Amino acid sequence: MSEEPLPPDETLEAARDLVRRGRPFSAHEVLEARWKAGPVEERDLWQGLAQVCVAMTHAARGNQVGADRLFDRAVERLTTFAATGRSTYGLDLDAVVEHARNHVGRL
Repeated sequence: MSEEPLPPDETLEAARDLVRRGRPFSAHEVLEARWKAGPVEERDLWQGLAQVCVAMTHAARGNQVGADRLFDRAVERLTTFAATGRSTYGLDLDAVVEHARNHVGRL
């Protein structure tokens, strides 16, 4: 994966595509590039989404403890971001948070 950040909309589309193809860690890398290049005000959004992807990777590898910790951290970051009212670039952030909460404690 390129370390060059994509624009926000393209970042989300690329990350979604990678997750659909069973490559959540690669999606994490796309999101990480965006968080490092983006405005500090959006850091919780991009880091939270990246943490969801890494949590999915841990879960797929059987590391439930690591997955749960990252899902919890992702929920915290994403709910913090949601409270700001800033744009989520069309992403249903509530659905992402619910997805992360539903995966805690389950492989």
